[in-house]
Amino acid sequence: MSAVLTVQNMTLVRGGRTLVRGLNFEVRSGDALLLTGANGAGKSTLLRAIAGLFTPASGVISISGDDIAHDETPALQAHYLGHSDALKGALSARENLDFWAAALKRRGGLDPLQALAAVNLAHVADLPVSWLSAGQRRRTALARLFVAERPLWLLDEPTTALDAASQTRLAQSMAAHRAKGGMIIAATHAPVGLEDAAELRLGAPA
Repeated sequence: MSAVLTVQNMTLVRGGRTLVRGLNFEVRSGDALLLTGANGAGKSTLLRAIAGLFTPASGVISISGDDIAHDETPALQAHYLGHSDALKGALSARENLDFWAAALKRRGGLDPLQALAAVNLAHVADLPVSWLSAGQRRRTALARLFVAERPLWLLDEPTTALDAASQTRLAQSMAAHRAKGGMIIAATHAPVGLEDAAELRLGAPA
């Protein structure tokens, strides 16, 4: 895959406070960008804006690439993993991924059981998510990345609740995604295993 995400002159205002003003950056195929900064600096809000879940006060967010229509929005080319795992507790891990595969209009991704195997959770595929530990729920959420191929991964504190082995698997998955031309933007307070990533430090809110 070959793509580029462009953010131009973005200003983010939340609760009457300006979090980000006049922000410009690009992320290209194979790139990783770490969003850092104090709590309240706008890291999560910036990810949500790129994912189409928050409306900026100003600015343009666009994505282009060989296989991307000229009017395609970044949201339709992105996986967004926020603080919430976005899972239904009454459904099994497999059923949750079945839902996301359909919602994401799976293109070239793994089937749900294969995606669970990729995060070492095939053995709980048919258990209700409400029975799983916090780490297992987070890994089930991460398995969404594998049921549909999308060039842009937007990850908000992706290692939350993950043990060391799971963090290593995530780092390997992110490296493989970048090797195929994928892009990653991750908000984090701690190392997440992204080698040679660029850093964008956001300042304290005004």
